[in-house]
Amino acid sequence: MSERTERGEGREGMPGQHRVSTEQHTPLWEVFVRARRGLSHTHVGSLHAPDAELALRNARDVYTRRQEGVSIWVVPAAAITASSPDEKDAFFDPAADKVYRHPTFYEVPEGAGHL
Repeated sequence: MSERTERGEGREGMPGQHRVSTEQHTPLWEVFVRARRGLSHTHVGSLHAPDAELALRNARDVYTRRQEGVSIWVVPAAAITASSPDEKDAFFDPAADKVYRHPTFYEVPEGAGHL
């Protein structure tokens, strides 16, 4: 990991300057790998890369070294929007009042394998 100062390259220890990691200026990518055909992609980690092509190659080298994957997705972390765990009750409450989404009103016939 290389470091530089905010006011120029290679000046370390100068008063009034802060050391900044180059990772702060390289986009963060989230990596998802599908282990076998038919399975869904699973989040396996994150990495820094300047573009999508290099992120994909780095993800292959880091997360599938033992040939665990058949497919890799890399997604810019800045493009992901997530719900907050602190707001889970309020966020998911509307789904709780839709009881028709749960198969509790009818009997599943005995020969029905996978629904």
